[in-house]
Amino acid sequence: MVKIPLQFRHNGRDVAIFVDGGTNLLVALRELIGDMTPKFGCGQGGCGACSVLVDGELHLSCLTLAETVAGRSIETLDGMRQGPNLHPLQRAFADHFAAQCGYCTPGMLMAAKALLDRNPAPSRDEVVEAISGNICRCTGYEPIINAILAAAGGRVSA
Repeated sequence: MVKIPLQFRHNGRDVAIFVDGGTNLLVALRELIGDMTPKFGCGQGGCGACSVLVDGELHLSCLTLAETVAGRSIETLDGMRQGPNLHPLQRAFADHFAAQCGYCTPGMLMAAKALLDRNPAPSRDEVVEAISGNICRCTGYEPIINAILAAAGGRVSA
């Protein structure tokens, strides 16, 4: 199989790798770059665990061909923090107990970041819509919704 050269920005740094044709972005990130923060969930785009930002837009990395991100900017959960400092969303998730097993957390945080980057003061309904492509089996979603609203400086339901 022919290897395809691929260059893109990953969490603010330029990377260059070779991928097989048909390799998805999730495999490229995890196996070729070593970023284990996007999770493999269903492999069919139904759970959101593999969500990343491509040029600021939310994408399911399991359904995104790696070669389609050439020259683009990819942001994963690992790129949200600045050194030892957590992103406000990460801190809100911790403060509001929005992660239990944690498997959905990377995808939820990326969906929340995409929302807050384009709408810094979303309504509860907008938060619900933004995370609707992500499945959480543990929290019942309320702590996640409350954490996102708190990070946005909005009201949190009791």
